[in-house]
Parts: sequence; structure tokens; C-alpha cells
Amino acid sequence: MAPQKFIILVLFFLAICSFCQGTINDQSQFFALLKKSVTGNSLSDWDGKPICNFSGVGCDDQGNVIKIDLFGWSLSGLFPDDVCSFFPGLRILRLGNNNFQGAFPSNITNCSHLEEVNMVSTSFTGPLPDLSPLRSLRLLNLSYNHFTGEFPLSIINLTSLELLDLNENHDFIPWQLPEDISRLTKIRWMILTACKLHGTIPASIGNMTSLVDLELSENRLTGRIPRELGQLKKLKMLELYYNQLEGEIPEELGNLTELVDLDMSVNRLTGKIPESICRLPKLQVLQIYNNTISGDFPASLANSTTLTILSLYDNYLTGEIPHNFGVSSALLALDLSENELSGELPAQLCHGGKLMYILLLQNMFSGELPESYAKCETLFRFRVSYNLLRGRLPEMLLALPHVSIIDVSYNNLTGSIPTTIGKANNLSELFMQSNRLSGTLPPEISTTTNLVKIDLSNNLLSGPIPPEIGSLKRLNLLILQGNKLTSSIPETLSSLNSLNYLDLSNNFLTGKIPESLGALLPNSMNFSNNLLSGPVPPLFITGGVLESFSGNQGLCVPSFLSSSGKDFPLCPQNYDRKKRNFFWVIGISLGIVILGLVLFLKRWLRNKRKVMEHEDSLSSSSFFTYDVKSFHRLSFDEREIFEAMIEKNIVGYGGSGAVYKIDLSNGGVVAVKKLWSHKHKQYSLLENKLFLDKELKTEVETLGNIRHNNIVKLYCYFSNLDCSLLVYEYMPNGNLGDALHGGKVLLDWPTRHQIALGIAQGLAYLHHDILPPIIHRDIKSTNILLDIDYQPKVADFGIAKVLQAKGGKDCTTTVIAGTYGYLAPEYAYSSKATTKCDVYSFGVVLMELITGKKPVEREFGENKNIVCWVSTKVDTKEGAFEVLDKKISGPFKEEMIKVLRIAIGCTYSSPAFRPTMNEVVQMLTEAEPRKYDCCKLPHKNKHSENVTKDIPNL
Repeated sequence: MAPQKFIILVLFFLAICSFCQGTINDQSQFFALLKKSVTGNSLSDWDGKPICNFSGVGCDDQGNVIKIDLFGWSLSGLFPDDVCSFFPGLRILRLGNNNFQGAFPSNITNCSHLEEVNMVSTSFTGPLPDLSPLRSLRLLNLSYNHFTGEFPLSIINLTSLELLDLNENHDFIPWQLPEDISRLTKIRWMILTACKLHGTIPASIGNMTSLVDLELSENRLTGRIPRELGQLKKLKMLELYYNQLEGEIPEELGNLTELVDLDMSVNRLTGKIPESICRLPKLQVLQIYNNTISGDFPASLANSTTLTILSLYDNYLTGEIPHNFGVSSALLALDLSENELSGELPAQLCHGGKLMYILLLQNMFSGELPESYAKCETLFRFRVSYNLLRGRLPEMLLALPHVSIIDVSYNNLTGSIPTTIGKANNLSELFMQSNRLSGTLPPEISTTTNLVKIDLSNNLLSGPIPPEIGSLKRLNLLILQGNKLTSSIPETLSSLNSLNYLDLSNNFLTGKIPESLGALLPNSMNFSNNLLSGPVPPLFITGGVLESFSGNQGLCVPSFLSSSGKDFPLCPQNYDRKKRNFFWVIGISLGIVILGLVLFLKRWLRNKRKVMEHEDSLSSSSFFTYDVKSFHRLSFDEREIFEAMIEKNIVGYGGSGAVYKIDLSNGGVVAVKKLWSHKHKQYSLLENKLFLDKELKTEVETLGNIRHNNIVKLYCYFSNLDCSLLVYEYMPNGNLGDALHGGKVLLDWPTRHQIALGIAQGLAYLHHDILPPIIHRDIKSTNILLDIDYQPKVADFGIAKVLQAKGGKDCTTTVIAGTYGYLAPEYAYSSKATTKCDVYSFGVVLMELITGKKPVEREFGENKNIVCWVSTKVDTKEGAFEVLDKKISGPFKEEMIKVLRIAIGCTYSSPAFRPTMNEVVQMLTEAEPRKYDCCKLPHKNKHSENVTKDIPNL
């Protein structure tokens, strides 16, 4: 080779090497930049390695990076926008399941070779760019983000696209599917769930014949389902649920012979279910619940060999279920509730040996429960309530090993409760009310230790209540009312520490009321209309639940408590004498103790007088000039309260004074409200003093003696000439208003429902379980405090007004208590507070929980509040869905709608039409969010063959 040519060749290779080295250096700069702007433990794996050996990085033969896969690395920070400046040949970019801040990295449109972009759940925000330059793109997944602005219709130009997933992007401007969407001829998966679609489904979508998965659910699509969908012969999954589609289901969908999953639930579909669909050879999941479908139950479904999940609840289906239904396929879940089906229940449902859910409530089924159901060993839930069933319960039905709910209520069942119930190790809820069951309540029920709820009311049960039932430590509801139970009330019921509701009314129970049952207070209890005799235990009288014993002619109240029991006769003198002697002994003992304490205190004061003279005025004199009243046993020295009332411990201000958070030396924490003084020069010192008169003191003590899990605990108060202090339990999660509207925490729907139910239970106790009833008058979200587990506590009973009421000009009975936006209309113009005013205010709080909005916001319009705003939206189902808090509704939309109905009832303008708080508690209990153990998860893998679906009514 000539020397000149050799030199040229060497220079050429040196240039190439120099270029390659420069490229590698550029690539290194990107990863250095990435490590500076992003944090995450996974990045440490890159230390000390060549770039192409980095985890998640792939290179071609020349060392150029063509793949970056950071999927699921739990990274946070800013992803560099100019990634394509460093890697122009990038083909795969996977950033999903991380927590990146900022906008979508728009520079990636310069990566013209990109074939896959996965940014699922990256937390990117802002608008999306024109994606047209990405001509090679095959897979685009931008689901579960918060993109805003216009939907990127530029995707229509990406004709190589095989997967398009923009699922759960709620913040787009509403948009429609264009007719030319059919240009995406290669697309196999098109998932546009919950991304603000509206309008009709274009018929041209039938030309996208490569489609395997089409999901357009949770949008606002209208019009009919196009018959052209029947041309998608490869389609396996078709999901159109939660829209406003109407008309009949096209017969042409029966041409989709590859279809595995069909869900058209929660629309406005009418007509019959086409037989052609029921005969599809591979159909596993068919869900058309919550429509207005009519006609007979499709008989051809009984011949399906593939069907596993069938949910047709809340329609108008009639006729009978074929007797052989379940023989040909291995069913997992069946929900036909809330229809008009009749005839006998099919005996072969469990033939496949996999059935977990039988949900057939609210129909007109008749005949007996098939004995074969007792062999459904995989069954989790069995609900056949509100039918016309008769006969006996199959003995082994109650002994199924996995069943958690058995609901056979509101039928005509007879016979006794089988003793086999003792084998139901997983049973948590047993509902058999309103049948004609007889015999005794078997003691074996006590071995079913997971029981949480038992309702056997309105049957013909007789005999005693088995004492063994006291071993059911998880039980929170026991309703046995309306039977023929005899004998005495077992003392062992006092061991049911979790019990919230006990109803033994309308039976033939005899004997005395066990005093130990007082341990269950302040929970709701009803012993009325029995044959009980003897004295009502004092705890029930002082606890304000005496009305729970009405209709027991043999009961009496002690004379020393007679003012509390006007509807009950006085107990005989010999009983009162014994009680008086008992209280004399207690009184004398307490007197001796108090005298000793006084003498000790005087001596202690004398020894400490000199020290006290040099202390701060608050800690030196206030404590000894305060009138002190304790409502609970105090585990702290009152002096700690005064010493800690300094500015740095102030956590807020209310209309009546400052609130302090005080850490105690014993490790506890209390909240102290210091009430403002209202001294005025025209009043004498005597008029201004805040030692309470008898009437006001009685009212404060009533509030202080309240014992309920959902009412904040008032430990004690101090009152003197200068100010008054109220000492409460401290709530670490603040108030509900801040939790909902402060933006620091997002409460999910189960938590919000838990809060709503707790508030309702607290108000029901105030309204119905205390005599006289207590009206709060200022129910609002900021007066609901939240403990460490987000259990609610009703607070601020207007005690400040009570303590400061002195008569004269500052005190008036016509002043309206309450807060604008929460006030019942009749209270605003009459100033007369009733329990129905509290119900109205509670309804407003419910609307806050459901919508996530404040009672008064600018978007409601001038002079309008949340009640007016909701009323303008709920005329249609889509309007009702629109008011739900989009951040949390997801799979809980139906449950939230149920609670919205309750809120609307609570806020009726006429008080007579509002429910009582007891009724509200019952309705909220029935609207408890489902446990999605057989559900369609919002984050499920859309491309797996797993077709586990959402089964309502669980």
C-alpha cells in the first residue's frame, strides 16, 4: 500500500474513533445530568460501570444508546427534557411508574426512531406536543397521568401504532373520536378509558380490524353502539361501561367470535340481550348491569362452556333461570340482583366447583334453597334476600369454609338455625331477618369467632339468648328484636367490647337488667317491650338511655334518680334504702379523702408560698382562683396546663378564643381552648364573674359526661374572673375541613365514608340516646376532628357561648348560631334550633365529602351554595356523576351516588322530609363501600388474559 494512502486510512480511522469517543462522552453527560436532577436508590447500580452495562440501558453494536428502561424504579425529580439531543437513535423509552415533576419531555419528538414510549404513572402534567414526528412509534402508553389541554389527535398520523393507551387522564379538554381514527389500521390495543371522551362512537371504528382490545369506558359517550363493531373479528375485549350509550345492543356483536370480555354496564341500553352474544364461543365475562335491559333471561347462556362471570344486576329481566345453568361452565361469580326474575333457583350453579359469589337479591325467586348449594365450598358471598324463598336452610350452607356473608333475609324461610353454623370459620356477616325461623339460637354460634354482624330480627326464635354469645369479641352489631326469646339477659353480653348496636326489643325477656351491661355505653342499645323487672341500673339513667327500656312494666327507677325516669315507677323503699346506704358510705369515704387532700394542699401551699410569689402570674395565681370541674379521671397535674399556655404552643384561633397544643409529662397530649373574656366597664365584678350558675353548670356537665367514640372528649374546665379554659383530647389529624380542602392529604372514598358514618353515629347519640336531646347547632367540617386513624370526633358544641352567657345585653336567645353555608333554611328565618337543623348541616358535610368542594365556592354562582349547585346537577345520571370528586371516585362511583342521595335527603328544604340521624346511620351503613376482592382493578394489566371483573352488590 502506498504510504500516502496508508496515512489517509489511518487519519480516517482516527476521525471515526474520535467521533465515537465524542458520542460516548456526550452520552455520559446525559447520565451525569440525570443523576443530578433525579433521586432514587436504583441509580447507585450504575456506579463504576460502562454506560452500556448500566441496568436499564441498551446499546447497539457501535455503543450508541438505543434503549432507556427506568420502568418502576421509584425515581423522583426532573427528567431531562433534551434526551434526544444525546440519543438521536433512541428506540425504546420506558419511564413508567416513577414520580417525575414537570411537563411532558417534549424534546422526545426529535427521536424519530422511537418505537416505544411508556410513561404510565409518571406524574407528568401539562399539555402534550404534536406527536406526528414519531412515525416509527408502535407502542404509546401515557396512562394514569395528569395531562391537560387538547387531546393529542396528532396520533392519527402514527400509522405504525399498535398500542395506544391514555387511560385515566381526566384533565383533557372534552374531545370526540374523529372519523379518521380508522387510519390507525395496525392498532391492536386502543385504551381510552376516563380521558374526557364525549359524543358518539364513529362507525368508521369498524374498519380498525386489527383491534384486539377496545376500551372506551368511563367517559360521556352518547348515542347508539355502532353495529359496525361487529366487523372487528379479532376483538377479545370490548369495554364501554360508565357512559351514556342508549338504544338496543346490536345483534352484530354476535359476530365477534374471539370475544372474551364484554362490559356495557352503567349506560341507558334498552331491549333484550341478543342471543347471538350469549352464544359466543369464547365469552368468559358478560357484564351489562345497571341499564334498562328487559326480556327473559337468555336461555342460551346455560349452554356456554366458557362463561365465568355474569353480572346483569339492576335491569328489568324477567322469566326463569334455566335449571341446568352452571352445568356447562365453571362459574366464578353470578350477580342477577335487582331484576324481576322468578321461578326456582338453579340447583347446579356450583357444578364447576369454582363459584365464589351468588348474588340474587331483590327478585321474585320462589321455592326452596337447593341442598346442592351446601357443597359450594369455594363460596365467599351468598345473598338471596328480598325474594319469596321458603323451606329450611340447608344445614351445611352455614358451614361453608370460606363464606364471609350469608344473607337470606326477607324471605319466607322456616325451620331452625342449624347448629352447623359453628363450623363457619370465615363467616363475618349473618343476615336472616324477617323470615319465619323458629327454634332456639344455637350456642354453637359462639365458635364462629369472626362474626361481626348478626341480624336475626323479626323471626319466631324462642328460648334463651345463649350466654356463649359473649365470646364473639369482634361482634359490632347484634339484632334479635321481634322474636319470642325468653329467660334473662346474659351478663356475658357485657364482654362484647366491639359492640356498637344491640337490639333485644320486642321479645319476652325476663329478670333484671345486668348492671355490667353499662360497660357497653355509650353504644346504642334497645331493651324495650319485654318483661324485664327490677331497677334500671343507674348507669343507664345517667347515660341518658332510659327510653331504651320503655314497655317493660316491671321496671322501676330509684327515688334518688326519679327525675330522670318520669315514665317509670319508683322502686320500693327497701331498694332505695340499700342504695342510699351504699351512697352514704361512698359519700363519707369521698368526704374523708377530700378533707385529707384539702389539709395536704394547705400544708403544701404554705411551704411553697415564697416560691409561688416569684412565678409568672399565669402559673402563680390562676390555678388557685379557678373553679375546676373534671369530667374524666385526670392523669396529669393541672399546673402543667397553665405552665404550658405560652404563645409557641398556640395551634389556632377560633371565634371564642385561642387553642393550645400541650404535651404532658406523662407522654400524653391535650388541646386547651382559652375563651376570650368579655369584661365591660358598666358591669359590676359580680355580674362579670364566670362561676357558672346552676342551670349553665348543669348544661356544661351534661356535655362533659358524654361518652361516645365519635364525640370529642372534654376532660375538664377551669373558670375564673379573667378567662375560662376547656381541656380536650388532642386530635393529631386536625379537622375535616383542612383534610378535605387543605391539599396536604387526599382522603379516599372508604375513609370518607368511615368519617361520614362516624359523624352520623355521634349525632344520632346526641339526638336519640340522651334526654333531653342535645342539638349541636354548628355542624361543619372544621368542627369535625380526626384522630390518628381518621376516625371522626364531633367537637365544639358552642360551650364557649354557654360559659360566657351572663345575661344582660350580651346574651340573647335569638342569636343564630352556626356558619353560613351549613345553616338550615328554617333556622335562618326562625332562629329556632331543632335536631333537623343538625341533619341539614350534616347533609352539607356529606356533600363536601362527596364532591371535595367547600359549601360556598365562586363556581356555584352568586348567592348560591353547594346544596343549590348539587340540585342543579342531579336531574340526570351524568350530572350526578359530574359532582363526584374526580380524584377519588374511580371504582366507587355507585357507592358515592348512594351517599349523594342521602345527602340530598338530609338537605330538603322542609324539615319534615329530612330523615332522623338514626335513619341516616342505617342508610350509610347500607352504603358501605365494597371490598374489591373480585373487582376490576383500575391499574390492572390490560394485556393479560386475566378477566377478573367488577362484581357489584358484593
